[in-house]
Amino acid sequence: MTSAPRAEPNSPPAVRTIAQLAPGDRVAVIGAGPAGLTMAYLLAKRGVAVTVLEGTDMVGGISQTARYKDYRFDIGGHRFFTKIPPVQDLWEEMLGEPFIEVPRLSRILYDGKYFHYPLKPLNALFGLGPVDSVRILASYVYSWFNPEPVQDTFEQWVVTRFGRRLYEIFFRTYTEKVWGIPCTEIRAEWAAQRIKGLSLARAVLAATSLNKRDTGIKSLIDNFHYPRLGPGQLWESCRDKFEAMGGTVLMQHYVHRIELTDGRATAVVASHGGETVRIEAEHVVSTTDLRALVRAFGEQAPSSAREAGDALRYRDFLVVALILEGTDFFPDNWIYVHSPGVRVGRVQNFNNWSAELVPEPGRTCLGMEYFCFEDDDLWTMSDADLIAMAYRELGELGLAPGANLADASVVRMPKAYPVYDAEYRAHLDQVRAFIDRVPNLHTVGRNGMHKYNNQDHSMYTAMLALENMLGHGPRDVWAVNTDFDYHEEQRVAPARADAVSM
Repeated sequence: MTSAPRAEPNSPPAVRTIAQLAPGDRVAVIGAGPAGLTMAYLLAKRGVAVTVLEGTDMVGGISQTARYKDYRFDIGGHRFFTKIPPVQDLWEEMLGEPFIEVPRLSRILYDGKYFHYPLKPLNALFGLGPVDSVRILASYVYSWFNPEPVQDTFEQWVVTRFGRRLYEIFFRTYTEKVWGIPCTEIRAEWAAQRIKGLSLARAVLAATSLNKRDTGIKSLIDNFHYPRLGPGQLWESCRDKFEAMGGTVLMQHYVHRIELTDGRATAVVASHGGETVRIEAEHVVSTTDLRALVRAFGEQAPSSAREAGDALRYRDFLVVALILEGTDFFPDNWIYVHSPGVRVGRVQNFNNWSAELVPEPGRTCLGMEYFCFEDDDLWTMSDADLIAMAYRELGELGLAPGANLADASVVRMPKAYPVYDAEYRAHLDQVRAFIDRVPNLHTVGRNGMHKYNNQDHSMYTAMLALENMLGHGPRDVWAVNTDFDYHEEQRVAPARADAVSM
């Protein structure tokens, strides 16, 4: 696989040698999330012997559907929209039944007011009132004529394009809730991915006759597809079909060691119920976080890779599912909470995703989502205290006035988001320098590549990695990425299947 040469002595080689899949080869897949199950499913269709090892008791990774009694809820919301036709085809094949179509509405809640999401700067501008509007425009004009000379950080990138005032109101609070670090420490490439193509100047032009619409203009997606029982339904169906083709899924098997012989991965070793399970393989596909992956090699990996892997950081996530008496509290699928006075970052209304997620009539299930680190007070707080806090904050936000709490549940998801801090790129390059020298080790997916990939991008990395294993490449798996307009908008003109890959 071709990649740009780097100056570091342990950087990935300019051309990576990728081991080809041969008849009779066995493949071990670490992780039963979207990328891991996609790889396993496609390999099984080709008659390859595949064993999937999953450390938890749920398939789907962060795209699983949690269950509490007869209630189902996402670990975050997961819309099924993609610009990649092979991914769309595979979703439909895996699910085995039609998706439901869901009307889409998401807004930002700030200072008791609602604003469009994706952010429409004119809506934000005038929704804040005349005083703030003047300040926002003045701040924007100042930034236009005095751009940040260096745009390495999230703050520098956003301030240059929106002005400091709009940045402080709409970008800073929520972003720092999500990541738990100052915006001055988050890399600009995160901003470039998530809010690409949006600026105050473009919004102003769009509202005037100076900007004529044509077939290249983006339009908002008003509806999206969704499995009637949540995203976990798709991955449970995928697992069942994979096993029907002869594949093996070993649940609650945590991989703690990967054996390396003559520079090639030869076996994975997992813990299960106090016992050790060893799986030999000619290829190893890993979707686990890179920190855990490097640790699994132990001293077989160079000290530079081990130190870099340990330095990679992750943001953890928990959802407090509040089951309330009553319905029709608000029409949104989800609401972003930019208000600094509460710790909740986002609120999901699962009734507005699929009625079948909420089995009891006259009730609503809301997901109060919190971003945290495994060692902080939120993560270690008792379930009872989390539920009490979430219910209290719901009342403070006024999203479900007078609603009685009927029941609740808490789900914690470690390592939900790879952190793009100031040092992550250098650490990632060191880890890749080691990984890229193991020709039959293939890393895919969000945590497998330390990239904030969506579900479809994670699947696509697995598809491209398989093409490389089959000798159909080289395809640059690392070029698959996300951007803001990809998630939230679409071009009228049809997109190519490889639109995000090269």
